[in-house]
Amino acid sequence: MAFNGHQRDDEGIDEDETPTKQPRSNKEMPGGYFRHEPNNEATASAGRATSERRTSNSTTRHRVDSVKKTRPPFPWFGMDIGGTLVKLVYFEPKDITAEEEQEEVENLKSIRRYLTSNTAYGKTGIRDVHLELQDLTLCGRTGNLHFIRFPTHDLPAFLQMGRNKHFSSLHTTLCATGGGAYKFESDFRTMADLELHKLDELDCLIRGVLYIDSVMSSGPSECYYFENPTDPDRCIQRPYTLENPYPLLLVNIGSGVSILAVYSESNYKRVTGTSLGGGTFLGLCCLLTGCSTFEEALEMASQGESTRVDKLVRDIYGGDYESFGNMMSKEKRESVSKEDLARATLVTITNNIGSITRMCALNENIERVVFVGNFLRVNTLSMKLLAYAMDYWSKGQLKALFLRHEGYFGAVGALLELLHPS
Repeated sequence: MAFNGHQRDDEGIDEDETPTKQPRSNKEMPGGYFRHEPNNEATASAGRATSERRTSNSTTRHRVDSVKKTRPPFPWFGMDIGGTLVKLVYFEPKDITAEEEQEEVENLKSIRRYLTSNTAYGKTGIRDVHLELQDLTLCGRTGNLHFIRFPTHDLPAFLQMGRNKHFSSLHTTLCATGGGAYKFESDFRTMADLELHKLDELDCLIRGVLYIDSVMSSGPSECYYFENPTDPDRCIQRPYTLENPYPLLLVNIGSGVSILAVYSESNYKRVTGTSLGGGTFLGLCCLLTGCSTFEEALEMASQGESTRVDKLVRDIYGGDYESFGNMMSKEKRESVSKEDLARATLVTITNNIGSITRMCALNENIERVVFVGNFLRVNTLSMKLLAYAMDYWSKGQLKALFLRHEGYFGAVGALLELLHPS
């Protein structure tokens, strides 16, 4: 990769690198440190201490040099280009030395200031400040991890911004995952002079989930569930500790849905999926209600008539699936509101995902289900419906788990691949 940034060289040890054990017997050590003199134990002890100090210093220098050679220069990004949203994670170093700051090129400073001093970019770009991870140590550097998203249809504006800020002079290769990494590869090259290093979407997803869960040791728990999901009056969110997570069923709900059976970080398989996901929900809502954004569709759904939705849910769990069945009646079509249509669409999509997930859990004999993906962003209604479905169909044996960073795990995995290539 071709970069033009600056790094600290004096410290920062990669915890992943384990030093080779040094020899300690007098046969293996260089001469002069140990002598076989039974009556001079103090001398032998002093010799051992001196030897160990020199060995320790040598090992530390070796590890620092190794990190410097493998650590990429700034800026550090990871991208997940989905069908509906682009997710971007950016590591902001907070331990920059005075010497580094003097040597740092202006383009790098400009990009860092732009990304960290704003919470909105243009009309649609958003930095999710509530998800920011502070004082994080990555590859021997300390800083903050920022989470940024914007609609995929605004990718040309993002590329133009990168071109205006001369991003390619700093970073000519960008780690990216998602279908858009293939679809828009030529646009990155022609519009912003950037090369994409395309990564496997599922590898990045799993790597990102496991990493974020491992670093969330303080503050709000990354993982949570809904207690009493079948009782709306008593349904409350509770933290959940994801210890010894394997095996688990990982359900990624984005524009479409992928369901993975995960047995370890490196042992997993894609069980199934469906094209009926967040993209279907938004597309149908735009068609039926005239809304134009995901947030608008969710707001309309939250105001839909609850009795009709309740009837729909009861029909599903009773075995009589009548989603949109009432729309065959002209009289009922004329009386239904746009909010009701949005709500019915959300419930239909969500319960279809829940039904497929439950069947996969049974077939794979897995009792732990984790739902992720941007379809769940600000979408408590769907999360509670999924929790209800898992609890109801499994007679309380299955617990639906959710993660705070929802749709950013693929981008986190891409960033980790930049720092620690697999």
